[in-house]
Amino acid sequence: MPPANKTKRGSSSLFWDLLTFDRLVTGPVIHYIYWAGLGVVVLFGFGVVGAAVGLALKEPGVASMLLAFPVMVAGLLVASALVLLWRAFCEFYVAIFRISEDLRALRQTSDADHAAHAAHRARQAAAQPPQQPR
Repeated sequence: MPPANKTKRGSSSLFWDLLTFDRLVTGPVIHYIYWAGLGVVVLFGFGVVGAAVGLALKEPGVASMLLAFPVMVAGLLVASALVLLWRAFCEFYVAIFRISEDLRALRQTSDADHAAHAAHRARQAAAQPPQQPR
């Protein structure tokens, strides 16, 4: 049974929402996951730059520099693509959960409309005089 006063947003209401799945916490959690994944991609980018510098310093000469530059460019391009893919992945999940919330709101509206319609029919039936059999 939900709390009687739904307009008051206290800690007990939040606790009740979490227990009954009336409020989904996945949306805010996805934001934290997005930033954590973005941090991993940035670490990958730093690793690519470090590997390219290490490759360039491994042996003196122009050949190692010519090899290190394409490694760095390709690695940074892959890191950029990973940022875009990670963003799209997280936006997909946010969109799915927003659709879920919209469907829940539509369901509540539909249930309220059905209840109002049933109450209206009950009032009409009570207002009609009973018919006598012939």
